[in-house]
Amino acid sequence: MVYLQITLQIADAKRAAAAGVYQQYKAPFLDTVAGAKSKELLVRAEDVQVLHGFDTRENAEAYLQSQLFTADVVGGLTPLLDAAPDVRIYQVA
Repeated sequence: MVYLQITLQIADAKRAAAAGVYQQYKAPFLDTVAGAKSKELLVRAEDVQVLHGFDTRENAEAYLQSQLFTADVVGGLTPLLDAAPDVRIYQVA
């Protein structure tokens, strides 16, 4: 299992809108992205994280270059961000 973790700095007032973007693209992610296994929204006081599960690192990296991610997800989230996202990929040991 491979995890793609994207950490977002989003002000409290904009978090509901960010959750809306997450909900809008969760099903298309799970239904159309190669190797997609899961997608979770994690909310903390200091940030918001989206944790994506994949079958391989290659599929996680490919998603970052996909139209769904670059145009749809990034396009929806960019106006809500206070800083550039932190993107990391983890391999389960």
